[in-house]
Amino acid sequence: MNKRVVITGLGVVAPNGVGLDAFTHAIKNGISGIRHDAELERLQFSCQIVGKPEVSAELAGHYFTELELRNFNSTGILYGVIAGIDAWKDAGLSLEINEEPDWDSGTIFGTGTSGIDKFRESIYKIDNLQTRRLGSTAVAQTMNSGVSAYLGGKLGLGNQVSTNSSACTTGTESILMAYERIKSGQAKCILAGSTSDSGPYIWGGFDAMKVCTFKHNETPKQGSRPMSTAASGFVPGSGAGALVLEDLESAIARGARIYAEVLGGNINSGGQRGLGTMTAPNPVAVQRCIQNALTNAGISASEIDAINGHLTATSKDSLEIQNWSEALNRKGIDFPYINSLKSMVGHCLSGAGSIESVASVLQLHHGFIFPNINCADLNPEITALIDESRVPRQRLDIEINTLAKASFGFGDVNGCVIFKKFKNLKNEP
Repeated sequence: MNKRVVITGLGVVAPNGVGLDAFTHAIKNGISGIRHDAELERLQFSCQIVGKPEVSAELAGHYFTELELRNFNSTGILYGVIAGIDAWKDAGLSLEINEEPDWDSGTIFGTGTSGIDKFRESIYKIDNLQTRRLGSTAVAQTMNSGVSAYLGGKLGLGNQVSTNSSACTTGTESILMAYERIKSGQAKCILAGSTSDSGPYIWGGFDAMKVCTFKHNETPKQGSRPMSTAASGFVPGSGAGALVLEDLESAIARGARIYAEVLGGNINSGGQRGLGTMTAPNPVAVQRCIQNALTNAGISASEIDAINGHLTATSKDSLEIQNWSEALNRKGIDFPYINSLKSMVGHCLSGAGSIESVASVLQLHHGFIFPNINCADLNPEITALIDESRVPRQRLDIEINTLAKASFGFGDVNGCVIFKKFKNLKNEP
């Protein structure tokens, strides 16, 4: 069986926009969601700026019951459930509660950690001999699969319900896992996505590693600088993105709006060999991942119109551009347009791949390329490889047909997915 797989719903909880309309407006207009964080300043973090979604108690109340919100403090599950249910509704799928599970639909929703604040609260209560006061949802909030379990229950999903975890590659991996399950005929519809907790207990380790910028605590919106000469480390972030993947026949049968088609992709690892380490990618593996993604998607390198890169605002940005250039055998003016959402939201960690994939699909569907902000001073190592015009600093309102989205994560793991604008049944202009 070889089903075609399309995207029929999108949801997002991002630092610069909660909900699809707010997020679309923000990325089209280069609006940053990075802000100063008083708690990080109090805790004497080197980096005191973050990309953190703003979710009010009132908004949370639309997705969780009052009972569910009692003693609830898992931001990752909160973000994931909001993004997931929004994507489900955006796809025009039912939220009615039925006795019978939906056997054809499931979710693969990734995360890096779950309920880190709940863990901290639990540790203090246990140490103070108050174990019985942990509450009945402590396990659901702190198990890694908490986000998929909550979504599975709220949507009554009867197919695969699971959580994947592959560092910064998590979101891209979840999309490819969902794609494979639908393509093989094992499911008609999968809610794919990923999420990341917020807070100092998530971000502290990165601050200790000195991979976060400390130079923009007074100018937060200028802090995330992918591809810039002045890039000084990434800005920690959080949030969630969600995409409803569906087999084409099912989408057409119910008259669904189709945002884009998933042509294929690839996941691999550099094995922490060669130049690959726990924190640095093996260039050979990155290039193989991109090339094998093209092969799996059945397209040539010349067909890629745009790239939404990983590009974290570290010293590895120029290496990533080099890897793309060598993998595609394209350079100078022939290189595809490339952008990094992290210039506006920071690095959303395990939520990054899915949030950035939502942004990628929006570009295909609406016909634009969002701007790279904070990189007027392009790194000369990058301009030595590709023409400056390939890194747009202003929004480009142009039709793009095929886009590559990649993520490269700690542990030397890589993922690349190929999205194509959906036009008609034959997917021809």
